[in-house]
Amino acid sequence: MRWINRRPSRGSELVLLCLPFIALIIAYLIGSTMRLEANPNDKVLPSPAQLWAAIERMAFIPDPRTGAYLLWSDTGASLTRLGAGLGIATVIALVLGLVIGMLPYMRSLLAPFVAFVSMVPPLALLPILFITLGLGEAAKITLIVIGVTPIMIRDLALKARDIPREMIVKAETLSASSWQIALRVVLPQILPRLLTCLRLQLGPAFLFLIAAEAISADSGLGYRIFLVRRYLSMDVIFPYVAWITLLAVFADLGLDWLRRRLFPWSELERGR
Repeated sequence: MRWINRRPSRGSELVLLCLPFIALIIAYLIGSTMRLEANPNDKVLPSPAQLWAAIERMAFIPDPRTGAYLLWSDTGASLTRLGAGLGIATVIALVLGLVIGMLPYMRSLLAPFVAFVSMVPPLALLPILFITLGLGEAAKITLIVIGVTPIMIRDLALKARDIPREMIVKAETLSASSWQIALRVVLPQILPRLLTCLRLQLGPAFLFLIAAEAISADSGLGYRIFLVRRYLSMDVIFPYVAWITLLAVFADLGLDWLRRRLFPWSELERGR
């Protein structure tokens, strides 16, 4: 049998899934042990005990100055900004993607502009946003919106255009108006893709969030990482990076679960 036709069993799939993570942990432990043996004061690769001590200090012991549990307060601040940015981006992308995908006149008007904006590096706009909007929350949220919205619009517009023409013609034969076609034919087809778009944009959204927090913030996961870097506090940076990754993974799994729960027919399309 050719390798392309061989599939792992359930147990083999679980083992293969774990292998890269196990290899990464072993490599880290070996590197940490070697560096600490050469220099017990080395901060680059802290030991597991040092990492756990930092997690306890940041997550379970109140800060002496503010009384807050820093990991959780930073997480709340970052997720609030991220949620606001992605929420605004979702509404804009859904409306414009639907309009561009359905209406030829709006496609001619807006599609080239959206394509142009999607090529602008969002991080290059960060100084402009801070100058025009100030150093508050508006600039950080706007960066996330600018960073992810154009890509989502283009993706949803393409999905709307890919809807078989026969479905539109059948709706028109039944005397459906453009508004009814949009709500009853096109929208149900692109909503599953909207959740997939959000999944694909989680990584860039976290990147824009952390970049904005690193430059101007008094709380947040990105703020804390860049605050402690001056002290070479890798025992704090590593857990924070791991925590950000876990948050992104949980969000990705949650959005995929929501897609399958709300739009079970999308699984049939993926299986084609």
